[in-house]
Amino acid sequence: MGAMQAYGLRLERKRWRYRAMRKSRELSGISVRTGHIRENDLLVFSTMRNELKRLPYFLRYYRDLGVDHFLIVDNDSTDGTADYLAQQPDVSIWRTTHSYKRSRFGMDWLNYLLMKFGDSHWCLTVDPDEFLIYPFCDTRPLRALTDWLDASSIRSFGAMLLDMYPKGNVGNSVYQAGQDPLDIAMWFDSGNYMIERNSKYGNLWIQGGPRARCFFADEPAHAPALNKIPLVKWDNRYAYTSSTHALLPRGLNLVYDEWGGEKASGILLHTKFLDTFADKAHEEMERRQHYAGSREYRAYADKNAGLPDLWCNWSEKYINWRQLEILGLMSKGNWA
Repeated sequence: MGAMQAYGLRLERKRWRYRAMRKSRELSGISVRTGHIRENDLLVFSTMRNELKRLPYFLRYYRDLGVDHFLIVDNDSTDGTADYLAQQPDVSIWRTTHSYKRSRFGMDWLNYLLMKFGDSHWCLTVDPDEFLIYPFCDTRPLRALTDWLDASSIRSFGAMLLDMYPKGNVGNSVYQAGQDPLDIAMWFDSGNYMIERNSKYGNLWIQGGPRARCFFADEPAHAPALNKIPLVKWDNRYAYTSSTHALLPRGLNLVYDEWGGEKASGILLHTKFLDTFADKAHEEMERRQHYAGSREYRAYADKNAGLPDLWCNWSEKYINWRQLEILGLMSKGNWA
């Protein structure tokens, strides 16, 4: 990377941080318990809207992994999401009625909260339908991973987004609040992924899976990105640039390759495709608050995909993280 490119990225990072501070004026604290955050606590950051049904399991899952506090932006929910979160003793919640799109799809709000409360903490930034798995997650808490990352002087941890789906029509099984969504959406594509390196930020750009196969077969370059860097030992000088696909400084994006082998990486199990999908897709089509004029949701509608069947003969049933490592979708690197 040349000196001019490095200088340009430093200016870009300052711009995103300044924008986040300016956008913080759009947030109103509802129940802010950040005074309870202790040194070295593990934190989750998320932006959401109308996710009441998903929240009981989402909170339980990450509490069981060892997360100490949740910092959540509620984007004008109408289903009781904010009220439910306000009752949780380990949750701090802010509300906004402002545009999700004009806040760079929520990242301006989260960048501000990360800057203000995440400094020197391991911070996990996820959506309410994303569940992190990592090497040895069945026997070791998240803190074991972050302790090892600290000892290895690694400050960011990559995780590919893996779309999970049921066998048969998405609407066949009704999801109940508190239920593990993998009880229903237990299948995934074991292959069918395209990878290239982003020359500007240095991160791997991954596309493919069932959404590319079913909704973007004619224009695969427009399929949703699956590369994520959700877990970061935050410093208030950092900034996410595009969702959690990339961040600055640039070196934080080098989460897969290292001299002599692979870095440890994980998977975000993405449980979008439940029976709630049709209503959610319709709502987001109406709001038009997502990337590229909600192109992804237009593709669902254009394919008559309110309740799609994503299963195919090459679908694989999820077992555990070791299965995903064998398939080459994640790696334990040199963590033993």
